[in-house]
Order: sequence, then structure tokens, then C-alpha cells
Amino acid sequence: MSDANKLSSADVAKLLQDPNEENRAVAAAKVASTFGTSELTEGERKIAEDIFRVMLRDAAVRVRHALSESLKDNPDVPHDVATSLAQDVDEVAMPVIEFSSVLTDKDLIDIVRTRDSAVQKAVAGRSDVSEDLADVLADTGDEAVVATLVGNQSAKIKESTFGKVLDKFADSDIVKAPMAQRGELPIGVAERLVTLVSEQLRDHIMTHHEISPAMAADLLLESREKATVSLLEGGQKSTTVQELVDQLYDNKRLTSTLMLRALCMGDTTFFEVALAKRVGIPVVNAYKLVHDKGNLGLKRLFEAADMPQQFLPMARAALEVADEMLETGGDDRELIRQLMIERVLTAVENDVDTENLDYLIGKLQRVEAGDSNAA
Repeated sequence: MSDANKLSSADVAKLLQDPNEENRAVAAAKVASTFGTSELTEGERKIAEDIFRVMLRDAAVRVRHALSESLKDNPDVPHDVATSLAQDVDEVAMPVIEFSSVLTDKDLIDIVRTRDSAVQKAVAGRSDVSEDLADVLADTGDEAVVATLVGNQSAKIKESTFGKVLDKFADSDIVKAPMAQRGELPIGVAERLVTLVSEQLRDHIMTHHEISPAMAADLLLESREKATVSLLEGGQKSTTVQELVDQLYDNKRLTSTLMLRALCMGDTTFFEVALAKRVGIPVVNAYKLVHDKGNLGLKRLFEAADMPQQFLPMARAALEVADEMLETGGDDRELIRQLMIERVLTAVENDVDTENLDYLIGKLQRVEAGDSNAA
């Protein structure tokens, strides 16, 4: 520590000769800066603590603020001094409330329950927000406070607390956006959130968070369909198939189940690009192997991509329909889906796993319901 930050005999003399607010504030900062260093003896530490307690009663906010600012990140501050500063006016309290590790969960919960939203927001941004504290912050019902909480990557937040937040702020982009951008979300929260956010945030959740295979496939289908419609209407879509595949792969979301379901729902392009990514070959090579009439190409691709072998007959059945529709010039996407799913279910009979069977049957029923409604 430099001599400029130490309380010298000259500082004491100046304080005694002219104990004005400025000199008192300088003395407070220097005593606080010296506190906690190995240079102080136990007796000197006790004296410093007594000085702090005297300064806590100083009428000048400037003096108490100087003390708070200098002690905010000192872990050796006596608990009573830290809590007294935290209970002071906002200007004095904020530095300690934001940074002091001396304040306990109980202290912080009491502060949240008794102070205004500016102070609550400061608590929500701390680096050590516990699950219990997060729950109390969510209970404030203040949009800015809750947005700060869910945007705090270090805050520990229970799934039930996230649920409470979504109940209250389902229509608030200020809250939903930082929640979607969190590094990790419980699967139930991610799946609920994905139905409430913008298309851009849905893409982020799908590529960065754990969600069920069924919902991932549905989101992928929806995203790709919107991209197709946008291109047909002359609009622009920021995320290409390759970009989407890259994001899914980088975030370990490019699963075999997702790829198979996308194919069975008519998205052969995604399936081809995804296989190329997993194998590490150009897309054009993957395309040739996928559509190899000898059937060996797809088998080798599946092996290289570490795809489950029980998915192979399902993929072949879906690709047969895709090739047939390409030859006949058919472009009715709903019809293609219906034919693909029917062919897959017929081809594999009892060999398809239950989870994918339920998914495909559910999709087939939805497609057929759409056809009957249209009729």
C-alpha cells in the first residue's frame, strides 16, 4: 500500500486543527484502506474498528460514503459495521450491498424485503446470489429487479423460482431475453420459455439449452419452414441451414434423434448438412452418399457419424419418398410429410423405438387432421 493511502500523523494533525467534512472523509477512507492489512497489530485493528463505529454516527453522508466505499470488498470488516452501512441511506449503503461478502443471506433477504427497487436491483446483481435469496428477489414482482436477477449468470436459481418468474412476466421481453441467454436452464424452464419468446431467442434456446427431442424437432421444423417462406417472399433469413447445424453441433445439440425426425418431416437438406457436419466432409459428398442407389453410402455415413443403426431403415424409407417426389415434381410439403411418415412406419413396423414411434404417429395425426380440416 502506498504512503498516500495511509493515515499519517499529518492527517491526524489536520483533522484535529480543522475537523471539516472533507478532512473527516479523507481520514475515513485512509483508516478503512489500512484496515485488514498484515501491517496492523491486533490492538491497532481494534482501534480501527472503534474508529469505524464512531464514523458510522458522522452526520455527513460524504464521510460515511467514503467509509463504505473503502470497506465494500474487505472480508475482515466487523459484521455490525457492514450491516450498519448497508442500512444507511442509498448513497452510503450501495457499495456494501453490491460487494460486501460480510453480509449474510439473512442480511440480504431483510434488505430486499425492506428497501426500494434500486437497492433490490443491486442485491440481484451480486456475484453470490443464493437460491433462497433469488426466490425472495423474484417475489418482489419488480420487472427491473427480476431482469437483473435472471441476467446474473452467477446467481443460483431454482426451477420453481424460474416458474414463478414466467408466471408473472410471460409478456415481458425485458425479463425473458436475459433468461434465454443464461448459460444453463432446467429443461422444463427452457421448454416453457421457448413458447414465449421471439424467433431469434427460440433459435438460441434450441441450440444452447437442453430441451426434449420432440420439442427440438418441432422447433427445428418451424424454424426451417419460416426460412423457406421468407425466401419465397423475397425476405431474408439470417440463419442458414449450415449456420443452424454449426450452432447445434457446437452446443452438442445435433443429436441423432433430431436429425432423424427432421428427415421424417421432409427436411432432407438439414439431414444431409447435419451428416456432413458430424462426419467432417463436404455437404456435396454427404449428398452423394445419402442418395447412393446401392444403399452402402448411407450405411457408411451412419457408421462414420455414429448414428444408431436402428435408425437406418427409417432414414432409407424417408429418403425413398423424397427421391420419388423429386422425380415426380411434387412439392406439397404436407403430402410429402404424410407419405414419409406412413412409409417409415410401414417399413420398420415393430423395429422403431417407442419414443420415435409416438412422435411420428403424433405428427401423422396432425398432418391428417390438417388435411381433413382443409377439405
